[in-house]
Amino acid sequence: MSLTDSQREEIEAARAATAPTRRATVPALEALLFAPVPLLDHGFVRVIDYMGDDAAVVQAARVSYGRGTRKVSEDAGLIRYLMRHHHTTPFEMCEIKFHVKLPIFVARQWIRHRTANVNEYSARYSILDREFYIPAPEHLALQSTTNRQGRGAVLEGDAAAAVLALLRSDAARSHDDYTTLLETHGLARELARINLTLNSYTQWYWKSDLYNLLHFLALRSDAHAQYEIRVYAEAMLAMAQAWVPQTVAAFRDYRLGAVTFSAGMLAVLRRMLAGESVAQEGSGLSKREWAEMMAALGRGG
Repeated sequence: MSLTDSQREEIEAARAATAPTRRATVPALEALLFAPVPLLDHGFVRVIDYMGDDAAVVQAARVSYGRGTRKVSEDAGLIRYLMRHHHTTPFEMCEIKFHVKLPIFVARQWIRHRTANVNEYSARYSILDREFYIPAPEHLALQSTTNRQGRGAVLEGDAAAAVLALLRSDAARSHDDYTTLLETHGLARELARINLTLNSYTQWYWKSDLYNLLHFLALRSDAHAQYEIRVYAEAMLAMAQAWVPQTVAAFRDYRLGAVTFSAGMLAVLRRMLAGESVAQEGSGLSKREWAEMMAALGRGG
């Protein structure tokens, strides 16, 4: 991870500063505040600010003032009820803001989550650093033959070396040309940037309420998500765990560790529980639905 001297000084100053407050604070997240977690080869994610905690979710659900006198176990039970029954607004009462440094191709995938507030580093105003993401050899893979948007076998040997060399040379050449356009030709920054490769790094501030953060994490921490965005989601999930542990415990049970059956799948499951031998051909499910159901049940096709 690359941080400038000024960035390090800013982080150290922020972590050293303290302020009295009447707001709810979470010691476990306070300990992580401002500190960057290194990701990929030059990226990071860090928490800049937050509002609320598990108690804020409970307070919003009860529409009451203050924390009251209910037991922690009762609060945890209410949070689990809210998560289990897909309530949204109580979780929207908490917010968190991240500073993220990430490759541009990851940012373009990430920005599809349109429920956050985002302010990105401007290459119209500033000059992008000479930093690009190059996959580690174990993440350099062929196109999957079964998943149109996934990876297959890992590329090895001379073929892997040739691909990595090509990725490095393309990125380096495009940044050299970018510098030439700026310094030799005096081209406007908003035009000089257009030939940069998608593995160049950008940065942004990304602020989300808790409900939409969890939706992002459910999709992007999944094993089927692209590796390069999944590592960010996994780091952010750990930060959310420090921030709202009761909510994340319920999230792990009812979202990450759960599956959803369609009405048709549920009908088949009931027939099976009644002792009937059901095959895909007589189930009313497509081959893909059947395979998904069998995988969820831990059974073969």
